[in-house]
Amino acid sequence: MRQVTIHAAKTHLSKLIEAALNGEEVIIAKDGKPVVRLIPISRGGFKIGILEGKLDAGPDFLPPMAEDELDLWEGGR
Repeated sequence: MRQVTIHAAKTHLSKLIEAALNGEEVIIAKDGKPVVRLIPISRGGFKIGILEGKLDAGPDFLPPMAEDELDLWEGGR
């Protein structure tokens, strides 16, 4: 555990943040009494594409269209 004064915390904030991120307990004291503890914020596990490769194509709800009907949908006549 590292305990520092407010003045030292202002001066060395980036180093104290790194120490906290590396698992060290960092306490900031005022008038010799602990008042604040620096702790890292847990990073969320959000990941785009988390199910990639784990799902198949799924059911085909629409059967294939006949050529003449498909032609109408695509703007032909």
